[in-house]
Amino acid sequence: MAEAANMQSAYLSRPARIDRITRLTEKERLYRIVLEDGKTLGHKPGQFVMLSILGIGEAPISVSSPPDRKNEFEICVRAVGNLTNVLHTLPKGAKIGIRGPYGKPFPVEEMESKDILFIAGGIGLVPMRSLIKTVLMKRQSYGRIILLYGVKAPEEILFKDELNEWARAQDFDLRITVDKPHPEWEGHTGVVTTYLPELKLDEAKTVAVIVGPPVMYKYVIMGLGEKRIAGHEIFLSLERRMKCGLGKCGHCQINSVYVCQEGPVFRLSEIRHLREAI
Repeated sequence: MAEAANMQSAYLSRPARIDRITRLTEKERLYRIVLEDGKTLGHKPGQFVMLSILGIGEAPISVSSPPDRKNEFEICVRAVGNLTNVLHTLPKGAKIGIRGPYGKPFPVEEMESKDILFIAGGIGLVPMRSLIKTVLMKRQSYGRIILLYGVKAPEEILFKDELNEWARAQDFDLRITVDKPHPEWEGHTGVVTTYLPELKLDEAKTVAVIVGPPVMYKYVIMGLGEKRIAGHEIFLSLERRMKCGLGKCGHCQINSVYVCQEGPVFRLSEIRHLREAI
């Protein structure tokens, strides 16, 4: 009976409210969410929640803030579907529901004492932000940090103030690129993989974290292979449309793998054989 009660509770949303809304770009909004039961979310970097709006439905959203003892967390949402478009119309104070957190997170402790190469494409910086901020909270426990961040156009750059702040951190190498020449951009031009050949990495102590559109992964993985980064030291967060977060609906299934349960964070060595994954 106790097991059944626990399973039933996994389907119930916790009441929450929108506490703050920050416009980052034309398409993205950063939301601070407060859980009304007063308890922490209890997430780890790389995990996601199922966000629900009464009468509209439910959608998976990555948590963008580091773990916190408070009853609040942040999500960054692009308006791309029915629920997210409605979310963008809600005001501060609006009520929503939260289930989770779900999924396998990044192995933060395992990365300690190592150099970390972050490679983000577009809104891939959103779930990566949770891990980056977690690492910076214990900066002395990690080695060199490199962030390669690629976007289609300058106006799509997220967290601009934070990027500037990170760039000033100890041994933090930030490199931003825009896919094509733009009249308002004087920095590097080209896809994010164009940075890889010039990087000098210590292959024995470097871990790589990749988050971005699926089309990016193939070429980033090829570039990291040339740098001789081992497959078990390359971590990817897979984007799949998840419906339940509990491995019940099969919507995110790739062969025998349920992304919502066994991911969304995977080692490359775990999924290299799944052609549909990368």
